Amino acid sequence: MIPYRHEPAVDFSKEENKKAFQAALGKVESELGKSYDLIVGGEHISTNEKITSINPGKKDQVIGVVSKANKEIAEKAMQTALETYETWRKWDAKLRADILFRTAAIVRRRKHEFSAWMVLEAGKPWDEADGDTSEAIDFMEFYARQMLKYDKGYDCLSEPGDHNEMFYKPMGVGVVISPWNFPFAIMAGMTVAGVVTGNTILLKPASNTPVVAAKFMEVLEEAGLPKGVVNFIPGSGSEVGDYLVDHPKTRFINFTGSRDVGTRIYERASKVQDGQVWLKRVVAEMGGKDTIVVDNDADLELAAQSIVYAAYGYAGQKCSACSRAVVHEDVYDEVLNRTVEIAKGLSVGEPKDENYMGPVIDEGAFKKIASYIEIGKEEGKLVLGGEVDDSKGYYIQPTIIADLDPEARLMKEEVFGPVLAFAKAKDFDEAIEIANNTDYALTGAVITRDRQKIAIARRDFHVGNLYINRGCTGSVVGYQPFGGFKMSGTDAKAGGPDYLSNFLEAKTYTEKL
Repeated sequence: MIPYRHEPAVDFSKEENKKAFQAALGKVESELGKSYDLIVGGEHISTNEKITSINPGKKDQVIGVVSKANKEIAEKAMQTALETYETWRKWDAKLRADILFRTAAIVRRRKHEFSAWMVLEAGKPWDEADGDTSEAIDFMEFYARQMLKYDKGYDCLSEPGDHNEMFYKPMGVGVVISPWNFPFAIMAGMTVAGVVTGNTILLKPASNTPVVAAKFMEVLEEAGLPKGVVNFIPGSGSEVGDYLVDHPKTRFINFTGSRDVGTRIYERASKVQDGQVWLKRVVAEMGGKDTIVVDNDADLELAAQSIVYAAYGYAGQKCSACSRAVVHEDVYDEVLNRTVEIAKGLSVGEPKDENYMGPVIDEGAFKKIASYIEIGKEEGKLVLGGEVDDSKGYYIQPTIIADLDPEARLMKEEVFGPVLAFAKAKDFDEAIEIANNTDYALTGAVITRDRQKIAIARRDFHVGNLYINRGCTGSVVGYQPFGGFKMSGTDAKAGGPDYLSNFLEAKTYTEKL
């Protein structure tokens, strides 16, 4: 078997790659406005209620119309998944892994096409969309290989005359509730992790980006995944989501999204329902308030470049995005001024036109981010941006609010948009203290040349993913397993060696010889 290798990014500075991507955009644009069915046990179901997916950068452009599930269809999907589980769980792990390898190969051949769908449906710039597709491929390849390792089991110690071993078995039916900000990578990764471990899945993708998920279902079918292993049931969180989270036959819930929804799921899943004979597992990734700390001996150009890239990549709509820069007072003005200078040069507009930054995802996000800009103006000094425009799409200019108190709302609450908070620290210890002063603990970065301070950050900067002398975004499957502490979630470490254990049960076998 070929060793795992991270899927490389496409270099769009090369003319042949640029032309190929433009051709993919043209192909996808020719397919806009189509209807997509629910899929339960391989059966395509059209409903009267629909989810209309629009281009957030061009509000009058319909990406697709997707049927919307209700409780009755959710129950049908549950019964189908329960029945399919009884055969799927018995499949050899290698055969399940082979389906993931085949799925990855199909996506790799259609890479530009999937990325183009995300440019239009999720408002992702070219390189961000390409990274999303690459990560989806990585998840499939990595989890397939990890499953082959889990399938070997664990050799236990044994007394003479005894044989002991531990092996892993699938759990049952899992509910996947995936986010819109990585509509392919995270959705696919969450799904195939449950699939390759022998479980069956009820997939409820985000209502902002259901077409990307529908396209993924086409690939799973082409790759030979048996009907009923993954059931596609987009729908309302308050109806379909709650129904499945509460369902006594649900074995686990894999969720990525907001803190409010995540904690609600966690609470509901903890209640044992009539007929329920297990405690449900919940894997939850719920966001961040991520900080880049800049020390007074840092490479200041590296610091400014890292802050801008991490703050404004995909308009700050990443749970790992740099939302705060905490800078030593000796270099504060220099770092702030250079960050403003770089950010001023970022182009904002329709992603298909190769702009650096596109829109935010929808009207709700637009209004929320705009309100935080107004809060920021009251709490600190607006030094860049602040302009918002939803006339054609949901556009917000890169914004920087400076001179904030560490206790300011903008320093502690998740904005999830292109709004960067700047605060001053008198020394490195205070900078780390400010960085930790939030309910979240997902990612963080430190820019410094001081090895002792790096050691302090390694020990005391309370985040699940810590980066030194680089930005705080851009984890790679197998390289930087991803997940955080506190209200950032359950620290399941997606893309890591332990992730599949969330969807497996360990069984010990002992035989007296």
